[in-house]
Amino acid sequence: MAMNGRMMEAKGIAQRFLQYVDQSPSPFHAVEEAVKILAGSGYSKLREDEPWMATVKPGGKYYYTRNGSTLVAFAVGEQYKSPNGFRIIGAHTDSPVLTVKPRPACKAEGYLKVGVQVYGGGQWCTWFDRDLKVAGRLVVRGEDGVLRQRLVHVPRPILRVPTLAIHLNRGLNTEGFKFDLEKELVPVIAAELEGQGEGIFLEAVAAEAGVTAEQVVDFDLVLADCQPSAIGGAREDYIFAPRLDNLMSSFLSLEAMVEAGGLADDTGVRMCVLFDNEEVGSTSYAGANSDIVERAIRRLAVTLAGDASPETADLAFKNSFLISADMAHAVHPNYAARHESQHKPQIGQGLVIKTNANQRYATNASTGAALRELARRRDLPIQDFCVKNSSGCGSTIGPMLSSRGLRTVDVGQPQLSMHSIREMCGVLDTYYCRSLFKAFYEEFESIDRELRKTVD
Repeated sequence: MAMNGRMMEAKGIAQRFLQYVDQSPSPFHAVEEAVKILAGSGYSKLREDEPWMATVKPGGKYYYTRNGSTLVAFAVGEQYKSPNGFRIIGAHTDSPVLTVKPRPACKAEGYLKVGVQVYGGGQWCTWFDRDLKVAGRLVVRGEDGVLRQRLVHVPRPILRVPTLAIHLNRGLNTEGFKFDLEKELVPVIAAELEGQGEGIFLEAVAAEAGVTAEQVVDFDLVLADCQPSAIGGAREDYIFAPRLDNLMSSFLSLEAMVEAGGLADDTGVRMCVLFDNEEVGSTSYAGANSDIVERAIRRLAVTLAGDASPETADLAFKNSFLISADMAHAVHPNYAARHESQHKPQIGQGLVIKTNANQRYATNASTGAALRELARRRDLPIQDFCVKNSSGCGSTIGPMLSSRGLRTVDVGQPQLSMHSIREMCGVLDTYYCRSLFKAFYEEFESIDRELRKTVD
C-alpha cells in the first residue's frame, strides 16, 4: 500500500482510538468499551466460574473478564488441532493515576479536598493545574439489599490540584518543581461552607451513578484529565491523549483480532489479553503475574481436545507465543543524549522491538527474528530499542509470562511523554502496529512452525 493510502487508513484508526480512550477514563471503562467492540464483532460472553465444555468450539469467538478490569478474548480456528498453540497479544488497561483514598474527605483553610493515593510511577507534576474528573466503579446496596457493581464517570471538572504561585516559590525555575506527594498533591473540590458536610465528593459521584451516597458500600475511583484527546501537529501527524501507555496497545490488539481474516483455515487459537495492575508490578488477582494466562491456555486446551491429560495442556502451552505489547520510548528531540546512540526509535517509523540483556524485556534472538520475518513479509518497518548501560530500564508483562515457559517478544509503539497526564505518539504508527498485530493472527503460525524445527 502506498504511503498516502497507509496514512489515510491510519487516520481512521486514530480517530477510532480517540473515541475509545476518551470513553475509557478507568480500567473498568476500558474493559467495558473493549467488550462493546467484541460483542459487535460476534464474540460471545463466557464466565470464568462456569463450565465451557459444551460452549467453546472450533470456529467460535469468545471473551470473559476478571474483576471488570482485565479481559481475555479468543477465537478458535475452525481447523484447530490439539495440541496446537495459542497466538497471544498481551497489553494492559491501567496507567499511572491518582486513586481516591477509602476515606477521602479532608479540609484545610476554608477548602474541601479529596485525599488521593499515587498509583504507579507517574509524572505527578503534570497533574497540577489540570481540570480533573472522576471515574471507576461503585459497589452499591440496592433497595432490595443486594450488592451490585456499577460503573460511574463524572465527565465534568470537579477537582483541581492548584500550583503555588511563583511569587511564593521563587526557586521554582532554578531549583525545580518539588512537592510533597502526601501534603501538596491533594485536589480541591469545593469551598467549605457552614452547614454543608465534607461528603460532597461522594455525594457528587453517587448522584452521577443514580444512587445516594448512603447506598455506596465501597469504590475503586480514579482521577482523569477532562481535556479530550486530539490529533495534532501541522500535518496532523500526532496523537495527543491521556493513557496512551497502554490503552493504545490494548485498542490496536483488539482491532487486529476482530479484523483478522483466515479463521476458517486456522489450526490454532488467537488470543488477546488486557491486564490490569501492570503499572504496579502485576502481582494481583487481575494482573499478568496471576494465573489468568496459564489457566486460560490449559483450560481451553483441555476443552478443545476433550482430553483431561496434563500433557495436552503442557504441549499447548509450549507451542504458544506471546507478543507483549507496551508503548516504547521514542527519541526526544530535546533530550536525545538520553538514548543509546544506535537505538533511537522515531515516531512515525514503525513498531519497536525492545531488548534488554538483563531480561527487563523478554525478547531474544529467536522471538525477535520471528517478528522481524513477519514484518518483512508484510513490508512493515521495524525499529529497535535498548537502554544505555548508564540508564535504568523499565519492564513489562513480558518477562514474568516468559518465565513461565511462554515464548515472548516485547514490542511497543514509540511515544513521548510516557507516564505524563498527556502523552504523544504518531498517527502513522497506529497503522504499522495494527497491521503487524493483524499479521500475527493471520500468518504467524507458519513462521513459528518452521522456526521451532531448530529452536526449542
